Amino acid sequence: MTTFWKSINNNLISRALLKYNVDIIKVPVRERFANIPKKRHPGWLPKQNRVLHDEHITPENKTFIKEVIQSKYNSPLNIKPIEPITEWRKGLKRTGLIAKKIGIYPMWLTNGKKVSSTLLQIVDNQVVKYITPENFFPVRTKAKNIDYRVKHKLGSLVVGAESSDPQLFRKEYCGLFKDSGVMPKRILMRFMISPEAALQPGTRLYAAHFKPGDVIDIRAKTVDRGFQGVMKRWGFKGMPASHGVTKTHRRPGNIGSGGAMARVMPGTKLPGHMGNRWRVIRGYRILRINTKYNVIWVMGQNIPGETNTFCYLFDTMLPCRKSETPPYFPTYLPDLSKEPLPEDLYADDVHPFKAPTIRISEES
Repeated sequence: MTTFWKSINNNLISRALLKYNVDIIKVPVRERFANIPKKRHPGWLPKQNRVLHDEHITPENKTFIKEVIQSKYNSPLNIKPIEPITEWRKGLKRTGLIAKKIGIYPMWLTNGKKVSSTLLQIVDNQVVKYITPENFFPVRTKAKNIDYRVKHKLGSLVVGAESSDPQLFRKEYCGLFKDSGVMPKRILMRFMISPEAALQPGTRLYAAHFKPGDVIDIRAKTVDRGFQGVMKRWGFKGMPASHGVTKTHRRPGNIGSGGAMARVMPGTKLPGHMGNRWRVIRGYRILRINTKYNVIWVMGQNIPGETNTFCYLFDTMLPCRKSETPPYFPTYLPDLSKEPLPEDLYADDVHPFKAPTIRISEES
């Protein structure tokens, strides 16, 4: 019998038949199924950055390249100019601004009350492109006002902020600025506007686009805080620190439902990714505007995002808080204004810093 099995083992064909088959089961990685926010790139915007290589350019050639870039982007516009109208009526929608959050500062009202404000700086805003209502097709959503653009025939105005070197971007991205005659912008945003509020590409936008006392809406991305527990993400109280509680001080507790349901209901507040979401806060009032440095003081300190992040400002959509006085329509143009604006503009109930100190005394 032993000789028989030895002969089988020596046979190559029998070895292949009696070879053990090992099935490797690949366990899926948990990160693949985690609810990580999708940083989806807009379909209308080409990818921005390109791979940089050391091209060993001499200093003389670098100066020559800068001269060529300036002559290219400072050339006259090659498109038909858009004549703005100055008449404003209710129902017209104008463009917004791109601002950078630079800090928080206190302000005082005329009644002596101290309020907190957020400083937003308008950094190098220029009009890049205007898209007519016939050619503007935004992303379809399930919102109830999906036919708002079709009913009111709104167009789109592409606004850019923070000029950068065109050598840092891709060729397709720089093609967006070919007809506008402006330097490539690092930040782009589309604003839905009425056709009467169209602006010539290359037009500069200033902080004086708004007036002190106006109410605006702000769209920004919240701080990305990563994976957080229920106490920080949802504000849960947590369990007691003593009295028999073991290793469940910061846990959510029971999340299941008894009886016939016997499952976790959709929408249950659980640990997960916190932040990195676009949020729109409405009804924020402008307290002060500095026309020299293009800084806007907005009442409140809970604007989403970290310091030096960008946000988008536009006229409020709240029907009861819209301005009754006509704004600068379609925007503030220094060339058309009769008198230059002062350096600091304050709302009616804000105490200017150069004014005498407020002294409140009791009546005798």
